Amino acid sequence: MAYYSFHQYLTEKFGCKVYKLALSCADTCPNRDGTCGTRGCIFCSAGGSGEFASPAALPIEMQIENAKKKVESKCHTGRYIAYFQSYTSTYADISHLKRYFWQAILHPQVVALSIATRPDCLQKEILDLLAALNRTKPVFIELGLQTIHQKTADYIRRGYPLSCFALAMQELMKIGVQVVVHVILGLPGESREQMLKTVSYVGKSGAHGIKLQLLHVLKGTDLALEYAKGRVNIMTLDEYTDLLCDCIERLPPDMVIHRLTGDGPKRLLLAPLWSADKKRVLNAIQRKFTGRQIVQGRQFLQEEKNGV
Repeated sequence: MAYYSFHQYLTEKFGCKVYKLALSCADTCPNRDGTCGTRGCIFCSAGGSGEFASPAALPIEMQIENAKKKVESKCHTGRYIAYFQSYTSTYADISHLKRYFWQAILHPQVVALSIATRPDCLQKEILDLLAALNRTKPVFIELGLQTIHQKTADYIRRGYPLSCFALAMQELMKIGVQVVVHVILGLPGESREQMLKTVSYVGKSGAHGIKLQLLHVLKGTDLALEYAKGRVNIMTLDEYTDLLCDCIERLPPDMVIHRLTGDGPKRLLLAPLWSADKKRVLNAIQRKFTGRQIVQGRQFLQEEKNGV
């Protein structure tokens, strides 16, 4: 294999195929409720990037059953990861989070917990809760870094500095949870070199895994307004797959690649339209990896050897 996939990791760890169940426990984030902003990140949809999840108001047992029905035709092992994806999943009252997270992780068919959040929403009581959960079953914490470049971070309204991310990484590694970092490729104004610098930074951060996400322009977002004005350049499929090759070689051989592209809801997707054909995209990635004889970590190890 050219890269260490999340599917491979899960099969090695649990001995079978494991599916994620998209769940919700929060309905806002500090970038929407006025704490650090009111309009969210420029690319984020009204659903807080959780269009595939049940509403947060539903009891967790009902959410799990609803989510299982959505994947039942594909999942025959009955083993799942409870994935809290929408908005900022540690940004709620601690008693509410305890109830939802514990109910999810103690479900007999749930083998692990995955929680998407922000590095500025990890107060001590949250870290203590995550540590306790992690002693029960494995916990993945997904942090939306997107870029290391402050100018871009300001443009997308991320709402926190890189130093905040670095501190959160230290605290999460202390409690032993597995950190997965989100990076968006193709953010407006970023060069290829800047994107690769972000990927290299994540590769050296100590993170367990990475999600490489193609920039999607979705209806109803402020990014869609920028796109309509011609201010957003969209990569072609060939450009994107070529960039992925360079990304993979800059990551440690043992870093788990949780995602290579991502799914934008088809009813909301404005661009790139080629990304809606997931099978075509994955086949194109595999062809490019094979054609360029990509090996994960090749450049990472070379730089490490040279003391870069």
